[in-house]
Amino acid sequence: MVRKLGYPFALSCTVALALAAAPAGADPIDLTNISGTWQNPVGGSNVAGEGTPAISWGDGLLPDSGYLRAKVAQENLIKASGTPYSILRSTQFFEFGGRIADAASDGSTVRVPGALIQPILSDDVVAVLADVALSPPVNGIVEVGGPERFSFEDFIARALSVTNDKRKVVVDPHGRYFGTELQENSLVTGDKARIGKTRFDAWNNRSNATR
Repeated sequence: MVRKLGYPFALSCTVALALAAAPAGADPIDLTNISGTWQNPVGGSNVAGEGTPAISWGDGLLPDSGYLRAKVAQENLIKASGTPYSILRSTQFFEFGGRIADAASDGSTVRVPGALIQPILSDDVVAVLADVALSPPVNGIVEVGGPERFSFEDFIARALSVTNDKRKVVVDPHGRYFGTELQENSLVTGDKARIGKTRFDAWNNRSNATR
């Protein structure tokens, strides 16, 4: 049973998936509102029931970014709920390269950070999410990322090539990602991460073939 324009309400279920995104936009992010709106999905048996894994999704811990602080706030609510959980933290999706470029554009130039990025196909994330949801809760974080690491400049240039976008991509030492400056490895996974199967060029070629 689903309330229209509201959160799922299950009388009983085995797994509750909390996939709501943190609001993207400029600071300040209203963390009080984040906490309030998430009390329903993680607040107890009215959604998940006793002993049920709640699974969420984030993409990094960068405290200067209001958007990513909001994701951490969501994760902390899950951790404090008293319900067994697994948090799936994904790197950026292939499909969002164009949106990142738009946010970083200055006319015909896209200014990006001098950092690495490890993008992943969204379908590969869904496959890992399904596996995590059907496995015992780990009461911790599971990371997932793509099979390749690119410079930010290279990834955005490749992403723009998908739509034959001719904007020039340049590295800006102070370029920001969701409001925060990056270290070289801020957006890549750790050694124990799950790794997606699809390489960017394979996805790109498949995307071009369907046009």
